[in-house]
Amino acid sequence: MTETHDDGTGAHEPTAGERAARDRVRQEATGMTHHETAAALEAAEDAVGDPAQVDESALATVSEWQRITDLLFDHGGPYAPDMDAFVQGQLTARRNRRAAAGPA
Repeated sequence: MTETHDDGTGAHEPTAGERAARDRVRQEATGMTHHETAAALEAAEDAVGDPAQVDESALATVSEWQRITDLLFDHGGPYAPDMDAFVQGQLTARRNRRAAAGPA
């Protein structure tokens, strides 16, 4: 599950398992085309089976494959995390939250 922060913004931070799953998918998807990510999404969905019976990292894996496949639908080129606005936004938000929290 995602952790919800009660800061009034409704922002949430994925669990460590969800982050790790998404990072693995992004690394594996790097250089793939839409058709390749669609095949990977199908394989991930098949591996999950019943979504009610799996853990958060498996669901995050499927979700990230779906997001990347959708992103590449009309892209025409391979996937690259450094060109993915969603990923770059997440990284920026994390850096900003760490900076706002001050030194640990």
